[in-house]
Amino acid sequence: MEKTRMDVLKRMAVAMSLFACVAQGVTVTPKATDEALVNPDMGFVFYHMAGRMWAYGAPVPSGDTLDWFPGTSTVYFRLLWSELEPEEGQFRWDMIDRVAQNWIAKGKKIAFRIICCNHTANACPDYVRAAGAKGIWFRYANHGAAADFPLRWEPVYDDPVFLEKYSAFLKAFADRYDGDPSVAFVDIGSFGMYGEGHTGSTSKLSKEETDRITRLHLKLHRKLLPKTLLIISDDVAGSGGQEPEAPLMKFARELGIGYRDDSIFCMGPEPRATYNVEGSWAHSHWARNFAPETPVVIETGHWTMCKERGRWVSERLLECVEKHQASYLSIHAFPRPYYEEHKELMAQIAKRLGYRFELRSVKYPEKVKAGAPVTVESKWVNVGVSWLHGGARLTWSLVDGDGTVCWSVTDPAFDFRQLDPKLDGIEKPITVESPCRFGCTVTNPNPDPVLVAARAAGMDPGSTYEMLKPGTYTLCVSAGSRQGTPVVALPLEGGRDRRYPVGTITVER
Repeated sequence: MEKTRMDVLKRMAVAMSLFACVAQGVTVTPKATDEALVNPDMGFVFYHMAGRMWAYGAPVPSGDTLDWFPGTSTVYFRLLWSELEPEEGQFRWDMIDRVAQNWIAKGKKIAFRIICCNHTANACPDYVRAAGAKGIWFRYANHGAAADFPLRWEPVYDDPVFLEKYSAFLKAFADRYDGDPSVAFVDIGSFGMYGEGHTGSTSKLSKEETDRITRLHLKLHRKLLPKTLLIISDDVAGSGGQEPEAPLMKFARELGIGYRDDSIFCMGPEPRATYNVEGSWAHSHWARNFAPETPVVIETGHWTMCKERGRWVSERLLECVEKHQASYLSIHAFPRPYYEEHKELMAQIAKRLGYRFELRSVKYPEKVKAGAPVTVESKWVNVGVSWLHGGARLTWSLVDGDGTVCWSVTDPAFDFRQLDPKLDGIEKPITVESPCRFGCTVTNPNPDPVLVAARAAGMDPGSTYEMLKPGTYTLCVSAGSRQGTPVVALPLEGGRDRRYPVGTITVER
C-alpha cells in the first residue's frame, strides 16, 4: 500500500513539474526570410555543357559556381559518349572534374546526361562502329537546316555490339558516380536524338519500337546505377498525348525513375490540338504522378532560341514550376544575361521550387530541470511545390555563448517528408510535439579505482556528474540526419551551420 502511495506521489510530482514548465513557457513566432536556399534534391540547374563543350559554361570564369544566382544548387553536364570515352577504356573524367570539383567544394551537386546520338558531332565513339555495331547515317534536318549539317551516325539502340560497348562504359561510369553523395541525378540519355528519345527524323522507329527500346535502356540503367536518382524525359513517350499517364511513364515510376519535362517553351504559347490546353508544355499532369515519390526536373528550351521564335513566355515560368510540382529548374542559357533579365522572377521561383519549410511558431519552457521530460511544440508549413523526398529529422539543440553545441535532441517520430506542399494557395501545416530531455545527471560509482585516481590528482568529481552544466543556453532548431547533423537550410535568421536560434532556455539542477 505504501509503495502504491509513493508511486502516485512520484507521478504527481512529475505532472506538477511538467505543468510548471508549460506554465512558464514562451511562444515564439519566427519571421521567415526571403532568401533563396540551396538544399538537397532541389534548386536551379546550370547547364554548363549542353551537348556542346563550350556552351553554356565557356564565358563563366573557372571557379564560378553561380553563387550570385541565388538558389543555384547543381551543375549539369550533357556530354557525348564519344567525348568521355574517345578510345575504348580511355576515359576523360578530367573534363568533368575541372568544373565539378569547384561546385562540390561549395557543397553543391553535379548531374549528367550521356548522349549516344546528336547533331553537333557523332556521339557514339568510332570504336563502337568499328567493332561492328549497326547504325544509320543521317543528316540533321530540324528547323529546315539540313544543308548546313554534315552526316552523323545513329546506332541501332538494341544492337548487341552497341549494348555491349555501352554497358561497359556505363559500368565504368557507375564505378565512379553511383551512390556518390555529390551526384544529384543522372538523366537516361542513351536513346534518341539529344538523348531525348526522338527517332522520327532519323531511324524512323514506330511508337511500339520506341517503347520497347526505351524499356530496355531504363532497365539497363536501373541495374547498373542502383544507388542513383535516375531521370527520364517525357519525350520518350511522345511530345503530345493526353492520357492520364503513358504506359512507359508508369513503367519508369515502377522502377523508381524520376521525370523530366523536355522542353518547356519549345512549342508555341498557344494551345494546340496535339498538346494539352495549357500550351507551352505538354505533360504537367504526368509530372504530378512522379512528384510525390521522386524529384521532377523542368528543362526549358534554349533561352535565346525560344525568344527568337516567339515562344518564351516569362510570366508562365512560375506557373510551369507549380503545375509540374518541380524540384529542379534549368538555367539553359548563358547565365549572366539570363539572370539579369529575370532577376525578380527567379527570386519568386526560388521561394516555390522544391520544398521550403517555414517555422510558424515554437512553444517551449523557459526553465527546465536537467534531465526532466519536457515538450517543445512547433508548427511547420511547406510553402514549396514539392516534397523533401529524402526526408530530414527535426532536432532541438542547446548552444552556449561560444556557439558550442552542448546538447541535442532529435525528434524520434517527425520527418520533414511528412510536410505536403502548398498548392493552389492551400497550406497544410503540421504541429509537432517533440519530447525532449535536456541534460542528464549520473551517480559516480563508489568505490571505483578511477575515482580514487581522480581524487589523488586533485580532480574529485564528487558523487554525481552533470553532463549539462546549469545555465542559460540558446535553443536552436535544425533539420537533418537522424544523428542531429543539420542538412537542410531553413528560411530563418541568425543561422550558423544550418542551426537557427529561436530563444533561450535556462537549465537548472
